[in-house]
Amino acid sequence: MSAIAGIIHLKKEPVPFEHGRNIMKGLEKFPADDIQVWHKHNAFIGNHAQWITPESVGEQQPFYDSERQCVITADAIIDNREELFEKLQVERSKQKHMPDSQLILLAYYKWGEESPKHLVGDFAYMIWDERNQKLFGARDFSGSRTLYYYKDDERFAFCTTIMPLFTLPGVKKELNEQWLAEYIANPGRFESVEPVLTVYKNIYQIPPSHSITIINRSLFLNRYCDLIPGTKMKLKSDDEYIDAFREVFQKAVDSKLRTHKTVGGHLSGGLDSGSVAAFATKTLRKDNKKLHTFSYVPVEDFVDWTPRSRVANERPLIESTVNYIHDISPNYLSFEDKNPYSEIDNWLETIESPYKFFENTFWLRGIYEEASRKGIGVLLNGQRGNWTISWGSTFDYYALLFKSLRWIKLNQEMKEYCYRFGTGRKRILSNMNRRLLPKFYQSQDLNDEFPIYINKDFSSRTKVYEILKDQGVDIKGKVDSNAYKVKEDHFHKLYYWNTTGTYGTKLSLRYGLVDRDPTNDLRVVRFSLSVPEEQYVQNGLDRALIRRATKGYLPDDIRLNMRKRGIQGADGVHRMTSIWDRFIDEIEKLKSDSLMTGMIDIKVIDKCVAIIKDNPKPELAFEFEFNILMRSLILYRFIKNL
Repeated sequence: MSAIAGIIHLKKEPVPFEHGRNIMKGLEKFPADDIQVWHKHNAFIGNHAQWITPESVGEQQPFYDSERQCVITADAIIDNREELFEKLQVERSKQKHMPDSQLILLAYYKWGEESPKHLVGDFAYMIWDERNQKLFGARDFSGSRTLYYYKDDERFAFCTTIMPLFTLPGVKKELNEQWLAEYIANPGRFESVEPVLTVYKNIYQIPPSHSITIINRSLFLNRYCDLIPGTKMKLKSDDEYIDAFREVFQKAVDSKLRTHKTVGGHLSGGLDSGSVAAFATKTLRKDNKKLHTFSYVPVEDFVDWTPRSRVANERPLIESTVNYIHDISPNYLSFEDKNPYSEIDNWLETIESPYKFFENTFWLRGIYEEASRKGIGVLLNGQRGNWTISWGSTFDYYALLFKSLRWIKLNQEMKEYCYRFGTGRKRILSNMNRRLLPKFYQSQDLNDEFPIYINKDFSSRTKVYEILKDQGVDIKGKVDSNAYKVKEDHFHKLYYWNTTGTYGTKLSLRYGLVDRDPTNDLRVVRFSLSVPEEQYVQNGLDRALIRRATKGYLPDDIRLNMRKRGIQGADGVHRMTSIWDRFIDEIEKLKSDSLMTGMIDIKVIDKCVAIIKDNPKPELAFEFEFNILMRSLILYRFIKNL
């Protein structure tokens, strides 16, 4: 993988070399195996390389094709290499050592601006077509790698990170009010509902699933991938669905193992990361290699306060997976000196923007740090699994059966569910009714509303409520009760995707390794969207396909566990007990900051402080009041550090 950068002068004037040198200098804080540039007249292209795959070692990037007069710089790992070799008729003697950047370039020659549709993997790249004075690039379907840009009448500049763009003359750090308003007003974990925006006024990003073309001084963004569920596959038996799943998932996992370094993986006590680990070790053991796993566990003195259905300390479950799979070298990490508050400045510097996922920051960065120390090149995860491999919502499926008048099937499923859980139908009917009569139940859940804490004048000036409403975002945090609608939105609305790509790219650059998610592989996503719903909920089992497909891969206490689920970050407030007064003091300071008072409602902040000030109980970790104060503090620090 790489950090990429470039400057194109749109009026065909020469690009001063020092401008390119300065933008590349802004990337020097990241480790690099090689740094190369290509500079010719009105174009400067750079590549700050980290060699992850065998083919990338010693790779020439930027790569210039003198015959076609095209140059490419790519931050990419392409997973469907064999398929592309065949389609592009690449000679067998060249396949083994061909870098992914040159494979992307060949795809561009064959398919032009349609070429991103043919690529599977994690990528962001730019191609300068010198002959036609055209710049073309793309970002993968889920935005797993970032790519920012700046454009004025004379220049177009791009970079994997934001800060180097500010080294260009005339590019100012001006805050984007719309982005800030959405960060505050939107109760969800994503920041802006417009995926092209950033926190800075004139800095934009190529959205996930989009390509970009700059020609004749005009810029065009084109969405090339839209994952809307379509025709369902029809196989002859349940076993055939299991075989089909294992085939596509093993292929996805294997393609993510491609590195000349050591392979690692996040491992929790659940199905998703456990399945990734099980399928990965199946391949790694053929070469007598082990999978090095990294698992967060709470600090020793933490007392689990979470409901009986949740597990804050997943170590016993993780150990069950490790002992069953074998060929795993586990690392259990508590990061005793870290907490959400102590991580703020580090994360703001890393991701260059305010963020909302503070609950998990201390262990996320800690795992990257530890994995880097151990020489890991690829760090596997199963982050997208809930929406792909382990999809299957019991009560939504039962409601679907009811509405489609499939009552015999519903009756059979309810019997199986009652048998498995030792419960009566009353529980099932109650949960079904919440799906069938969502408006009635929403009116009863007033205590679950996220408090509105944006300044009224600021919200009116930015029209943020109208913007959020147009995108289907409830400003009080109400989530659609229909899981199928939520899933469709998850894959169609691109603002859900930016957060993981942002921190994944920038932690990757900082620590010289790359996070790879087989559950987010485009082939797996498409397969999962084509599987009939009765394969996902079956015989009283939710997440039924992955539970059946991992028989022999995972122990039954993990594979068939339907009663408890892990929860990360539950000890976040507990970790902050010793510095709680410092946290509250800083909240008091932000209340007198003129920029902050113009954006947030100080009365709401006062109420939140009054509730939690003198009682830092661990249960606050996921409460609205702590959430609002942490989000506000992160924003305050970001503005203060500008």
